[in-house]
Amino acid sequence: MPTAFGDKLVIAISSRALFDLSDSHTVFERDGLEAFAEYQRQHEEDILEPGEAFPLVKKLLALNAEKTRVEVILLSRNSADTGLRVFNSIEHYELGITRAAFCGGESPYRYVSAFGCHLFLSTHAEDVRQALDAGVAAATLMLAGSRRGDDGELRFAFDGDAVLFSDESERIYKQEGLEAFAENEKSKAKTPLSGGPFKNFLKALQSLQADFPDGDCPIRTALVTARSAPAHERVIRTLRQWGIRLDESLFLGGLDKGEFLRSYSADVFFDDQQSHCHSASQHVATGHVPHGVANEPKE
Repeated sequence: MPTAFGDKLVIAISSRALFDLSDSHTVFERDGLEAFAEYQRQHEEDILEPGEAFPLVKKLLALNAEKTRVEVILLSRNSADTGLRVFNSIEHYELGITRAAFCGGESPYRYVSAFGCHLFLSTHAEDVRQALDAGVAAATLMLAGSRRGDDGELRFAFDGDAVLFSDESERIYKQEGLEAFAENEKSKAKTPLSGGPFKNFLKALQSLQADFPDGDCPIRTALVTARSAPAHERVIRTLRQWGIRLDESLFLGGLDKGEFLRSYSADVFFDDQQSHCHSASQHVATGHVPHGVANEPKE
C-alpha cells in the first residue's frame, strides 16, 4: 500500500456506483462517445443524484470526523473533461474525495492495486472481475429495492464460501450434493478454510474497528451464510485461526437471506451467488462477487 495512506481503509468507487449517471449512460449507448461527452459538458453544472453506493460512501467518510481513517478513491471510465460533472457533484455533497483516476473509456481496474485499495465497488461487472483477478476484494453493485436510514452506524454483511472463504467446500456441494458437503465439513472441522477474496478487506475493517474506544465503535460486521450445524464449526475455527472477530454470525441452513439482512439493517451485503444477491437487493444494498464455482461457465 502507498505509504501516504498509512493504515487507512482505502475504498475505490466507480462514478456510476457513486452517482446516478443513467441519463448520460443512455446517451452513450444510443448515440456514442462524442454525444455522451457533449451531453456531459452541457450538463456539467447539473448536480447528479446519489447512486447505489452513495449512502455507504457518506457513512465511510463520516468516520473521518475526528481523524482521517478512510480514503475513498474515485475510479471512472470518463475522461477528466467529461468527469467535471462528477467532481462538481462531489463538491456539492461535501464528500471528502480528492483523488481520482479518469481513464477515457478504458477500464480503471488497473489503478485499484496502484492506489493500494482494500475494496473496489463498481456497476461494471467486467471491471470487478479484473479487480478480483488482481487480488483485490471487489463487487458489482446491484439496484436496491430499498435503502437503510442513516443512524450513524455502518453495518457490513458477508456471505461465507467464495467470499470470506475459498470456494473449496462449495465445490463439493455443487458437484456432490449437500450430504457430501456436510460430511466433508464435519471431517475437516478443525482444518481452517483457505481465505477468499474478502478476507483481507475484513481484516482491514477489524483494524479500523480497533481504532475506536471499546463500546463506542460505529462499525458492525456479520457473517450471513446458508451453512448450518454441523458445518458451522469449521467456519468458527477458521475465523479464530485468522484472529478475526465478527460481531454477528447467522447460520441460516438454506433459508432466504433477505429478511435476515433487513433485520440486521445491513448497509451492504456481499455474496457470490446471483440468486442470493437478487433476494437481498430487495432489502439492502448488495454487491455481487463474481468469484468461485457459482460463477464459472456451465459446461
